[in-house]
Amino acid sequence: MKKTKNNDELKQLDSKQLQEKLDQLRRGLFSLRLNAQTAHVKDYSLFQKLKKDIARVLTAVHAKEVQQ
Repeated sequence: MKKTKNNDELKQLDSKQLQEKLDQLRRGLFSLRLNAQTAHVKDYSLFQKLKKDIARVLTAVHAKEVQQ
């Protein structure tokens, strides 16, 4: 259910908002990787979740480009 809600939200965003969300997710993944190298990460499943969210946003960006 969460994926459907997330996908609907992504479809409603414009290109600039999608790029901002993508930058935010990529910064989060970078920060998580940095923390994994320097300290202990409590939940390693966050890596996979962030990567999937990035892929969802990239799919939405591509769909917007095709529509235009």
